[in-house]
This record gives sequence, structure tokens and C-alpha cells, in this order.
Amino acid sequence: MNRRRAARRVSHSQRRGAPSEGDWRQRNQEQWRGHGKEQVREVEVKEDERCQLQEKETVPRGTCQTMCPARELRDREVQNRLHRFEMLAGTEKDKRPRGDPLRAVKEYSRPAAGKDSTNPSDLRTPAVLLKTVCYLIDDIAASSHLHPWTEVYSFVFDRLRGVKQDMIIQRVSGLNCVAILERTVRFLIYASYRLCGEPLRLYDPRINDTHLQENLSWLLDCYATGQGPHPNQEEFQALGLLYNLGSSCATQHIMELPERLRSSPAIALALSINRAFLERNPVRLLRLAKRLNFLQSCALHRHLIACRRDLLLIYSHGHSSRNCRFPLDGLAQLLSLDTSFTAGLCQLYGLEVNQDNQVVFSKAAFTEPEQAKLHCKLYHNMVAEKQRDLTVGNIIHGCT
Repeated sequence: MNRRRAARRVSHSQRRGAPSEGDWRQRNQEQWRGHGKEQVREVEVKEDERCQLQEKETVPRGTCQTMCPARELRDREVQNRLHRFEMLAGTEKDKRPRGDPLRAVKEYSRPAAGKDSTNPSDLRTPAVLLKTVCYLIDDIAASSHLHPWTEVYSFVFDRLRGVKQDMIIQRVSGLNCVAILERTVRFLIYASYRLCGEPLRLYDPRINDTHLQENLSWLLDCYATGQGPHPNQEEFQALGLLYNLGSSCATQHIMELPERLRSSPAIALALSINRAFLERNPVRLLRLAKRLNFLQSCALHRHLIACRRDLLLIYSHGHSSRNCRFPLDGLAQLLSLDTSFTAGLCQLYGLEVNQDNQVVFSKAAFTEPEQAKLHCKLYHNMVAEKQRDLTVGNIIHGCT
């Protein structure tokens, strides 16, 4: 039986020139997907703007216009916790000395549970923070009548920590932040040189180094992310490398800088010194170090003992012979030391200096001295002679 086949319906989408069902569905999905991406992008932008606005509203802003908040000054007067640098003239010998509002500076206080450190009246504005740092430098650190300098350092160090604490709470940025950090880094670098060799109860080089690295890292981050101009960037990029000589992180950071900065005189010299250090070429390093200015030499000085030790070790192997004699004057020039200090350094490492002022190198005689006998401060003449007429204020403010 022949059955008539039913006529096949042709849908509108299957007509000539019309897209197939699969094509139509794919095109429709792409349109909706694109529309969805635009909506997601708009939502993300609005969310970022909302977060930024909320962050500005939640970050505390200081209103204190004095170096020390009035409430803290009253509390410290009652508790008899004023430093002698902050006392009102004429009341120093009183049972409870009074504080001088023009000299008192907010001290660093450790965060504690239940303690509100975000009160605007206790937070100094960025302009006041910069004014405070300038006071600490000009009237305390650079003062010629405040002694001893270990006490001066302790006071300034603590008050700079207080300044940093206010900056962190308020998330201070911009040119005021850079100006504060630059002076703080210079002060800590200078202190690392001036107080080298002091007893640990008066000066701890590790604590100074920790705070120096933190402030330096913050400063370099400000250079990278903030808006300029930053006229002192070349100086501090070079100081960071000289202070962290041989560090792979410091070297990589410098190599990632723009060519314009890397080729500047200060950074190019720092890179050359760093390369000599990595290649263990102490003769070249010490020769290049003579071209450094005073503060750069302060940053480098903690590496000089190891550098001079390497030079004596290399020469002890290279000139180890019974009949070989090396003139003491020539060695003193290589080490950038006086002849008397050169002779003393040779004897510390077990090397003989004969009556004719000649050094007898011997790889068998070379010995490592005890750390307690190596007084770095005795070999500072290479740095000290560069200070000349520079005042502490000029050094820390960068007026060299």
C-alpha cells in the first residue's frame, strides 16, 4: 500500500540565506556574553570607585598641629616621663618638670589591645610631621651642645619611629612622605657610621639596620609608584645598593630601573663597586670607593673590613714566598689606611711586618682574628677625611 509521505515543514530559520538553528543560537549567546562582559566591567569599575571612596572615609586624618599632642604632654608631665631635651627651661630640677610645647615631641608607643591610636587629635598632619623631622635634625641631631651623641641618637630614633607610626596610620603619601623618608634614611645611615663600635646598651646596629631597611624600602616604593618629581632618587638608589652591597635583590632592583637612571653617575659608580665586590676584587673596589662622597662612604663602610680582609688573603697567597717582601707604604695605599693601622691590621691576621717596614706574606701564616679584636672604628679614616666641614644638619638634609 502506497502511503503518501507528509509534506515536510520548512521553518523560517531554514529558508535560503537564513542562519541555521545552531548558528543562530551561537550568535545569540555571543551577543549576550559580550553584553554580560560589559555589565561585569561596569560593576567592577563602580566597585573600585566605591572601595576607594570608602577607604578615604575610613582612613583617619590627623588634626594635631603641634609636635606633641596636648593630651600626651599632660600625661607625660604627670607621669614624669619627659626627656631632658623636652623640659621647659628652669624646671629641669623640679620634682615634676614641665614640658616645653615648642620642644616636646610625640614619642613612639607600642600598639596595645583596647588602645585607640586613630584619634585625629592625637595624629599630626603630614606638614607637621615634616616640620617635626626638621626640628629633630636641626635642633637635636645637629646641635653642638647636646651630649653624648648616643643619647641624641636614642631620642631622635624613638621620635622618628613615632613619626613613622603616624604616617602609617594615616597612609601618608606624596612629596611630604618622600621628604620625611629621605631625611630618616640619611640619619640612620650616618648613625650607622658614627656609632659604629659603641656598646650594645647604647647602640644596637641590628635594630638600626632593620629600621633603615624598612624606611629605604618604603622610600624606593614611593619613587616607583608615586608622582614626581623626585630629584633625589638617583642618590637614594645608589645608597641602597652601596648599603646592601652584594645583595641579589638590590642588584636586580637597580637593573630594572630605566636606562636614564642606571646610567646616572652615582648609580653607575655604585654598580661598578657592587660588581667588584661580587668578583672579589678588593683592589678595584677600594680604588673606586675613593670617588664616593661622605654619605655614600658611610653606607659602604660596614663592608670595608671584609674587603680589606679579602685583599690580605689574596696577597697572602699571591706573594707567599720566603724571599718576597711587600712595601708597607704600598699596601697602605691599596687598603686606604695609614701605615700604622696597616701594620696593626696585618698583625691581626698573622702577617709579619719586619723592621724595614716590609710585609712578609705567607698563606700558612694567615689566620682569622677574633671578632672582638677587629674594631671597625679604628679604620674609619677613609670615611672621616671626606666629612671635612660638613655639618650633621647638612648631611641629613642632603646639602652636600
